[in-house]
Amino acid sequence: MNPAPSGAPRTANDDAWVVIPLYNEAQVIGGVVRDLRSVFPNVVCIDDGSRDGSGAIAEAAGASLVTHPINLGQGAALQTGFEYALERGARFVVTFDADGQHRVEDAEVMLERARAEDLAIVFGSRFLDDRTDPGVLKKIVLKTAVWVTNLTTRTRLTDAHNGLRVIREDALRRIKLRQDRMAHGTEIVVQLGRTGLPYAEQPVEVIYSDYSKAKGQSLLNSVNILIDLIIR
Repeated sequence: MNPAPSGAPRTANDDAWVVIPLYNEAQVIGGVVRDLRSVFPNVVCIDDGSRDGSGAIAEAAGASLVTHPINLGQGAALQTGFEYALERGARFVVTFDADGQHRVEDAEVMLERARAEDLAIVFGSRFLDDRTDPGVLKKIVLKTAVWVTNLTTRTRLTDAHNGLRVIREDALRRIKLRQDRMAHGTEIVVQLGRTGLPYAEQPVEVIYSDYSKAKGQSLLNSVNILIDLIIR
């Protein structure tokens, strides 16, 4: 575990930490971290047993680094990141994917909205505007996952499994993730809904790049989400 990097730019977001679960994203993680640090001085990557040097690349780009010796899953990586941020006095945490699918501009707007409207949680949604085209099959799978999630939680969301979120410290302290696969996305919604704290959704763009499609993430992750929802 390494301390926050020195020389980070001083911004209005010093009280926020960006938490990135990281697993074998050496090709893109450096650029993701550098783009984030132009706006957010505090970025921590949880290297969840990567075998391609992702952690070292993230650290060289300016992120703090926490390493899991073996792959524990995205839920475990997020929980480690939450605890790391809270120990360093974070007032807000921004969860952000490592694969370049999220936009820094969207994260910044979501954090500004949380501050301005006194919101404890802001969920990103790719379905509140027309910037994102996930494809017909992926959209069907994701919409089905939203329907199931809304039936079983205290929230009403349009995009229940978007990895871009802003979570305030009081809500963050009530999260204890135990699901190690994609089901953590539902688990975090359930736990946040139980807090009764104010939340909102914010339109965001999810970028389905050639890189993410080549890794099979655009559809496979959605199918995994739906399977985990069914068997949980």
